[in-house]
Amino acid sequence: MRWIDRFEEYFLAAMLAGMTLVTFGQVVARYVFNYSFTWAMEFTSVLFAWLIFIGAAYGVRVSAHIGIDVLTRLLSARVAHVVAVVATALCVLYSCILVFGGWQYISKLYAVGVYMQDIPIPQWMPKIVLPIGFVLLAVRFGIIFWKLITGRDVHLLGDEVQDALKMREEMEDHA
Repeated sequence: MRWIDRFEEYFLAAMLAGMTLVTFGQVVARYVFNYSFTWAMEFTSVLFAWLIFIGAAYGVRVSAHIGIDVLTRLLSARVAHVVAVVATALCVLYSCILVFGGWQYISKLYAVGVYMQDIPIPQWMPKIVLPIGFVLLAVRFGIIFWKLITGRDVHLLGDEVQDALKMREEMEDHA
């Protein structure tokens, strides 16, 4: 699994770098050379979509998603664990439903043969990220679900207070 994690991180970095480079190139071309790349906006949008859908699974892996846990913190440890198991199971189910819906959408785009507006490729190719992203999301939630039911410690949400305190300690250590 470690190589998949690393690939995911490098892939997301490449998407962000690609978006930045294309956007920067477009700005330079437009304002310095009075020229515009017709495909730049659409290409950046595609990279952004890939960044979002793959990044959602990455966010689950590193517990970076925010959430409101004020009610679950009031529950006993046992009840909070049950709520976490049910919530994670629902997230797996939701992701699987979206895999199915995404696949149906891609299949229809493929059958119809619609092309992108500014890039000469079929729309299904860049939009294949829909089922791929939700498969990754289902896998990430499935791993958390497995850890929960086997009794291992899992953090579903990012803890901003804990992160801020850790950052403060690190800053004080370096000062």
